[in-house]
Amino acid sequence: MEETKLTIRLPKPLLDNVKRYARQHNTTLTNLIGEYLRRIPVQDELLDQAPTVKRLTGTLSADLTPEDYKSHLEEKYGRTD
Repeated sequence: MEETKLTIRLPKPLLDNVKRYARQHNTTLTNLIGEYLRRIPVQDELLDQAPTVKRLTGTLSADLTPEDYKSHLEEKYGRTD
């Protein structure tokens, strides 16, 4: 994987604390930041893993409410659960 350089600005006390933490855990600031950022889900991950969801996205009106769905179930099945 290609790597790139990143410049960030942090308050000095925060940076000092993170450096100390990294030393105590035998790791680097780069590894800590990388591990943290990997926990953020990829924006299209759900759609990529669920083609049915992707296909159905946008088929319902954004104005529908849970009450609309309950009404639909009552009409279709004669119940709400």
